[in-house]
Amino acid sequence: MKEISTGNLLELKGIKQYFPIKQGFLAPRRVVKAIDNVSFDIPKMSIFGVVGESGSGKTTLGRTILRLIEPTQGQINYNATDITHLGSKEMLNFRRKMQIVAQDPYNSLHPRKLIKSIIGEGVKIHFKKKPEEVYLDVKNILQALGLKEEHMFRYPHEFSGGQRQRISVARSLVLRPEFLVLDEPTSALDVSVQAVILKLLKQLKKDFSLTYLFITHDLAVIDYIADYVAVMYLGQIMEIGPKSKIFNSPAYPYTKSLLDSILHPDPGKKRNRKTLKGEIPSPINPPSGCRFHTRCPCVKEICRTQEPEMTKINENHFAKCHFPLVAGTE
Repeated sequence: MKEISTGNLLELKGIKQYFPIKQGFLAPRRVVKAIDNVSFDIPKMSIFGVVGESGSGKTTLGRTILRLIEPTQGQINYNATDITHLGSKEMLNFRRKMQIVAQDPYNSLHPRKLIKSIIGEGVKIHFKKKPEEVYLDVKNILQALGLKEEHMFRYPHEFSGGQRQRISVARSLVLRPEFLVLDEPTSALDVSVQAVILKLLKQLKKDFSLTYLFITHDLAVIDYIADYVAVMYLGQIMEIGPKSKIFNSPAYPYTKSLLDSILHPDPGKKRNRKTLKGEIPSPINPPSGCRFHTRCPCVKEICRTQEPEMTKINENHFAKCHFPLVAGTE
């Protein structure tokens, strides 16, 4: 049965995240433009994928949405409520609804605490439950993720990578959130374990009525799990739309280069691939005009001097490019 969206759970408007650089007293002020004017909506009960190379700002974006880092500028609406400037007490109720699963399942778990304490701490803070109620909640969530009651009395180092990632997910889900930021949740795992965790995440989405922001550099993972995709480059969204449109008809040269980099299971199949050359520029001093023009195979003079606007390719599909690759641009 196909899930029906009932509107947007999250709306970002003009989000900027600048980090000042400490320099000498008389030196001019410089900033790292980690996120630069990002806007998009995430429909309820959807999986919204964010892809891009390392250094493109994906993790910073996820943490800014949760207000683990305060945005420099812009507006964050959660379920039609502006949470951008809420105080710590007002924000507490939203903290429970918005959780994160970190990239490294080993370093994100306290090495000297038992699993029951790691998972149960959030329940104590948000729900003020009795110890026996906390115990029951922890046991139930572990069992929902394929672990056993006896695992509550072990330490993180006693588990495999896949089990530790299940524990990280359990720590977030025990609070019954509505929205999860999954920051490279499978990148630290073996390929076989990745498949198991991805399948589990899809099932949990249905069981717990969740909305995901799924951050990764692996487009093969996005192809399997996402409904919508945003392609990030140097702090900006360069292309955004439904997964089928992004994968079947990429409109931005960077997106096409990323898709060309996906390995094909048949090693004998010939592919006409154009390798993306160079490295991502520094966000301290991003290129003028289009930020991708220093590496773009389709670059023209206007790309070097004038920043492109978001261009509508077709329904719900947009690209920040002067010369989109898809025919029939509106």
